[in-house]
Amino acid sequence: MRSLKADRKPKAGRRPKPVRRSVGARAKPEPPVFGKRKRSPDSRFTRLVRAVRAVFSFRHPMVWVAVSVATVLLAGILLAGGYVTAARNAGGRAIGAVTADAGFGIASVRLTGNHRTQPADILTALGFQPGESIFAADMQSARAQLLKLTWVADAEVRRQYPDSISITLVEKLPFALWETANGTYVVERSGRTITLVNPAEFPHLPYLIGDGAPEPAAEFIEAVDAHRAVSARVKALQRVSGRRWNLILDDQVVVELPEEGWQSQLDVLEHLIVDKGVLERDISEIDLRARDNYFFVLRNGQKQQSTRGNAA
Repeated sequence: MRSLKADRKPKAGRRPKPVRRSVGARAKPEPPVFGKRKRSPDSRFTRLVRAVRAVFSFRHPMVWVAVSVATVLLAGILLAGGYVTAARNAGGRAIGAVTADAGFGIASVRLTGNHRTQPADILTALGFQPGESIFAADMQSARAQLLKLTWVADAEVRRQYPDSISITLVEKLPFALWETANGTYVVERSGRTITLVNPAEFPHLPYLIGDGAPEPAAEFIEAVDAHRAVSARVKALQRVSGRRWNLILDDQVVVELPEEGWQSQLDVLEHLIVDKGVLERDISEIDLRARDNYFFVLRNGQKQQSTRGNAA
């Protein structure tokens, strides 16, 4: 049978398609690359970088732990050796010198509120040096040192630019004197001791005697002061056995008060002094510890008893 393809004739007006002949395979040219360099053979540096990256990859967490520990140890060594502090101090001194030269050096210290605290003690506590940079002066440390002074209850330390330091003190208030075996202390209203003093320097203060007298004294002193005739004759207030009070009056007359109800007995004592003139008699002791009966001890040792309605 004859092939139909072979018998077909090309149509008029069309050229037969050229037959491609097999030619040896040619290598396709590489497309041009823009902005990238051709990869060069690995150098020593490249291999080193790859090795370091491989070691410090997330696949080796122990390496990171070791590096962290080494960093902490190095920081500790620097701190312990004082290198960081020395560098910081050196920088601070340099800055301080510059600011001082610019007119910000401490030239004066202004004091207010100091009545019993000596200026020399204040300046010593502050520790500021003339010409020191006002910015380098430690206000908090200066205040802490001032609070250690005997009479200082509170203190405020402020910078006043360009070259002055302002100090405002609040001093402790003396409330009473307290006689002890070690000497006489001046105490605050709260009962806290301030310092040993010469009693002659505070003649107007109440005088306390006895262990533990300062702490409960405020209420008792105010009650005594409210009785004019009594307070005018009181020389000392004595705490007895930590429980009750005695009053030491003129001529060493001792008035014994009860542990409880002593407020009303102060009223009785005021009445005895003003209306009965009891202190004009030769009495050495008045015992008001009983609620209804009063005992008087004469200087010759004789005792007399009276009731509330027939006192003295």
